[in-house]
Amino acid sequence: MSELHHECGVAAIYHLAGDAVSPLCPPQGPDEISRLMPRMLLDIQNRGQLSAGMTTYNPDRNQLIDNYRKLGTVSEVFRLNHRGKCEALMREYAGRAAIGHVRYATCGQEDRSYAQPFERHHLQKHKWFSFAFNGQLANYPVLRDKLLAEDDHHLARTTDTEIIMHEISRELSGYRRMPLIDVMRHLATRFDGAYSLALVNAMGDMLIARDPLGIKPMSYAIEGPLVAAASESVALMNLGFGVDSIKSLEPGTAISITDNQVSIEQFSDNPRRGHCFFEWIYFANVASKMDGRSVYLARKTLGEELARMETAPVDEDTIVVPVPDTSKAAADSMAYRLGVPCLEGLIRNRYSGRTFIEGGANREAKAAAKYTPLPEVLAGKRVLLVEDSIVRSTTMRVLIDKIRQVGHAKEIHVRVACPPIVAPCFYGIDMSTISELFAPPFTGTGNGDATEDTFAAMAAELGCDSLRYLPVESIANAIEKPAEHLCRACLTGDYPTPAGQQLYQVALQKYEAGGTDAGRTYEAVGSQS
Repeated sequence: MSELHHECGVAAIYHLAGDAVSPLCPPQGPDEISRLMPRMLLDIQNRGQLSAGMTTYNPDRNQLIDNYRKLGTVSEVFRLNHRGKCEALMREYAGRAAIGHVRYATCGQEDRSYAQPFERHHLQKHKWFSFAFNGQLANYPVLRDKLLAEDDHHLARTTDTEIIMHEISRELSGYRRMPLIDVMRHLATRFDGAYSLALVNAMGDMLIARDPLGIKPMSYAIEGPLVAAASESVALMNLGFGVDSIKSLEPGTAISITDNQVSIEQFSDNPRRGHCFFEWIYFANVASKMDGRSVYLARKTLGEELARMETAPVDEDTIVVPVPDTSKAAADSMAYRLGVPCLEGLIRNRYSGRTFIEGGANREAKAAAKYTPLPEVLAGKRVLLVEDSIVRSTTMRVLIDKIRQVGHAKEIHVRVACPPIVAPCFYGIDMSTISELFAPPFTGTGNGDATEDTFAAMAAELGCDSLRYLPVESIANAIEKPAEHLCRACLTGDYPTPAGQQLYQVALQKYEAGGTDAGRTYEAVGSQS
């Protein structure tokens, strides 16, 4: 299958030249600000664990921009547990500017060539660049077919990241040095989908951009000579930037650094917004803040909503148990409102990774190895099991079985701090077909709100005593944004871009045809999109 879907993390840092030195600079000085990149990537490691990499800019070496990327976690790639080898890497790739990336796999393709950043060599320095990308282009098939139809073009990988690289190169193909903000203006007219990216070239120019709908997050901070950006604010906060300095980059806006000058400009005037609600529900670090809303407070509000909806008996035998770790904030607030204990009845193996972002046919085995139930906590209890979402139901089925068989719980009532997911995502989350989703056979493919009978049927299928989801409107309430400013396509089937809506129609046709719906939706789409 094509490696098209990725929920990744992007970071960038730049120490401007001059007499001023940032207090956040490492002891080695501004010319080695790149030493901070592994630390930034560690803070967004939750977004990807398959590969990591960085590109640095140093005008005093032959490789003006030098790219380093490998398979593995951030600690493995940068040898953080081996002082000597880590120090050698930091010296070799030392630079005044750096971009970085963490990535996860979906369906195999555990190939170093898919690791980012992607570098494009060229004799002219302004055309020699490297970039890192988080998101997904919904019109990837159209861009791919158009590119391949021209001249003798060839694509080495089945990924939209390579398409973006070629499209950037196309914009830079003239002899004149084009401002990077103009590159983004032109690309925005051709790209349909989600993208936040960071780019550095051999001139020492840097670009940090966020898609016009703001589907993917991007935070930045500027203090004195230091400019930094990351997919999540926690990476900037932990570097030492002041809370008031950290901001969300506005949709359709880019930060560009050219000739040692920083500018923030809008490259798209699209008034629509489509922030991915899943960032607050699952993907983002609970310590992050995105577009003015704390991830923790959003999850806490969802838990309060679960408590208001609770119908199961609440007595001395009732406990709330979160599915670690992303459900803990919701579970804590739910338990507080109900006046019952919130206990760790499930212990997560900290070294097993995140099942949802690993993909592959072995999800069930990974899920089974990921959690250990505690009979001392669960035995004889009415367990209100809080989960942030149910996508394929693989993990939930395993958990229910283990809580009942190993934990000896009296009752298991599953509470999901999210509405039913009924449609695929074409903007960067690994769920490309309808048939792989748990909810559609019960709820249909429209709005994900369901009836009591629907919940009962779903509970019977999972093997729990009861099941309840939140209604769709609770998401906007928790995130404190108008519903029309959020992408909730996987809950409603209403996509914020034309190519996303077209792909959904293809997915619906495949699903309604009654087949197995095997393969990604992209694989059924050619130039007719």
